[in-house]
Amino acid sequence: MAHRKRSTYRHGDLRRALVSAGTDLAREGGPSAVVLREVTRRAGVTPNAAYRHFEDKKALLHAVSLAAQAELARSIEAEQAAIPPHDDAGSVARARLRAVGAGYLRFAQTQPGLFRTAFVGHTDLRDAATAESAGQSGLTPFQLLSAALDGLVESGVLPAERRPGAEFLAWSSVHGLAMLEIDGPLRSLDSQQRAFAAGRLLEMVEKGL
Repeated sequence: MAHRKRSTYRHGDLRRALVSAGTDLAREGGPSAVVLREVTRRAGVTPNAAYRHFEDKKALLHAVSLAAQAELARSIEAEQAAIPPHDDAGSVARARLRAVGAGYLRFAQTQPGLFRTAFVGHTDLRDAATAESAGQSGLTPFQLLSAALDGLVESGVLPAERRPGAEFLAWSSVHGLAMLEIDGPLRSLDSQQRAFAAGRLLEMVEKGL
């Protein structure tokens, strides 16, 4: 495959090219596949060129993880976009929350390498709100979840006093199932069993809130 030479990059484009190459590697093999030498080779530059934008491999991998989160956000957005119109605001709000979980689980199953990479090196919630993690809507996966929960309150489905902290309960539940299915003892579930588990989990989350 032909690679662009470094001289073809405009200001700022090299960083995007390196992140894009790293994202492709993560898609293929998870975070361990994001090797600096291979990233620069795919971007068509020398390894030293990466240090113009990233202090070290850890910094590059962190940027790739944010790009993986942005793809996760787009998976959630696609799930929400498929919700059919409905006159009942409560039904729509419930559907949007379930779509967040469904999009999350679908992404883990179809893009396991990126899913494993999406949260590498994150020490707190600051990355959950950065623009680099946002999808087409401008919202990150965490913000899409928050918006869906706010919609439950606005439609009268969820009492306002039960809203604080609901993100952490929903997120941990869905993330746990996703990890069990791609890296844990639930790897052996077939597609029908996974769909059943996902449906029951999302129902449990909604009712548990």
